Amino acid sequence: MDEPITLSQLANHVAYSPYHFTRIFKQRIGLSPLYYVSSLRLQKAKDLLMHTNWSVRDIGLMIGQQSLGTFTTRFTDRVGVSPSEFRNSTMQAENYFRSLQKLDDWSMAHPIVDLHGRMEGTIGSSIPFEGVIMIGLFAKPIPEGLPLYGTLLSSLGDFCFTGVKPGIYYLMATSVSWGMQAKDFLLPHMTLRTRSKEPIIVRPNSSIPYQRVMLHPPHLDDPPILISLPLLMNNFLSRVSQNSNR
Repeated sequence: MDEPITLSQLANHVAYSPYHFTRIFKQRIGLSPLYYVSSLRLQKAKDLLMHTNWSVRDIGLMIGQQSLGTFTTRFTDRVGVSPSEFRNSTMQAENYFRSLQKLDDWSMAHPIVDLHGRMEGTIGSSIPFEGVIMIGLFAKPIPEGLPLYGTLLSSLGDFCFTGVKPGIYYLMATSVSWGMQAKDFLLPHMTLRTRSKEPIIVRPNSSIPYQRVMLHPPHLDDPPILISLPLLMNNFLSRVSQNSNR
């Protein structure tokens, strides 16, 4: 993780040309090989921030980032909070999660019905599950950065996004069981998940196809969930609070 990795090295390792290797990898994973590597490095940084007392600079070096500024910027863009904020977020994460458990009216997060750009769907699970589901539309086939459109659900079943503008999106979701602790979803290695590798294309003045997705245990080749799940919880709770005060 702390050494430079080139596309040629990866391709040579499996005896493909760089072009052929990239094409096959993107077909299977949805991302380019080097972008996938950079995602694994940021996941490693999240683990080190939670499990060690090493400085942010040393952790950046451990994943091959020579510049503290570059590491901090990249981490913040893709996780949603700075490395220091992430390291110190355990208590906040626990508080957000407990607030969600006590929430009675989840519909207060989106009380306005907007028929424009309406995307509807159903989310199920391949194994029994009770907890909170985070689902959103992302710009890339990896859950990083804030979703362009997103919400939280208190159960499996129907979901809906409104006001979806024309564009290209990837639908992704993960879940947090009610029995989990903060570190279980700060480092969501084992949470159920789903993602669309193929883009959802929303065209002007056209209906959006109904979406059916299924949560499943993580696969070995799934890209990491980089976005801070407590950040999504807090954003949802803030929307609920704002709408209930109107």
